[in-house]
Amino acid sequence: MNRIAIVTGASRSKGIGAAVCRELAKTGHSIFFTYWRAYDEEMPWGSNAKEPNLLKEELESFGVQVGMMELDLTRGEAPNALFQKVKEDLGQPSILINNATYSTNDDYSTITAEELDKHYLVNIRATTLLSSRFAQEFTRGSGGRIVNLTSGQFQRPMPGELSYATTKGAIDAMTITLAAEVGKLGITVNSINPGPTDTGWMTEEIKSDLSGMFPSGRVGEPSDVARTIKFLVSEEAEWVTGQIIHSEGGFRR
Repeated sequence: MNRIAIVTGASRSKGIGAAVCRELAKTGHSIFFTYWRAYDEEMPWGSNAKEPNLLKEELESFGVQVGMMELDLTRGEAPNALFQKVKEDLGQPSILINNATYSTNDDYSTITAEELDKHYLVNIRATTLLSSRFAQEFTRGSGGRIVNLTSGQFQRPMPGELSYATTKGAIDAMTITLAAEVGKLGITVNSINPGPTDTGWMTEEIKSDLSGMFPSGRVGEPSDVARTIKFLVSEEAEWVTGQIIHSEGGFRR
């Protein structure tokens, strides 16, 4: 199967976005991924300017076409720019993985309008507008797939991450309503919560503390959620839509 998949937020080789790209490329999907180094440079893990190109080369080794674009999803014109570039480089996409996220720590005493807006622009506005643009342009009549990354905000509270929890929680509501709207177009829409996942930010102490909260005795890996997404975009998942899937290895707090 050679379908075109867009994956946002794949700037780091250890991240979920990169893992999703690998899983889909292995099954013959052409990949177009976005990245935004300025965000990573502000985060504790930092940015490696070589990683996007290295990921592109890795994906091409699977024999698929690959495109990439550095894209600031806080900009209103970003969705139009992305879809134009994808169509120019690869063709009409039939899969959209909304993985890009903005996340910093704040709570009721430190939250600011500026920081809340940054979370909103990436986590919910960009996700919604990208999904809308995808549905408007989708013409195949079946096999359209949108998968959003969420974080289980309705499973448990997330003290110290008020802006993040508020905006990521909105993705669940958007997923359910959008699925009802675009099902007639042959598009399924689902969200997936991967639970605590080691994308390079976990110290050995954090992993040790979290491991006991999983029945398997280990934390989640990016490949775990990537395999679940691979199923959700497959033909076998045609009857699964409007769902918030908690694929978090039985995590309990």
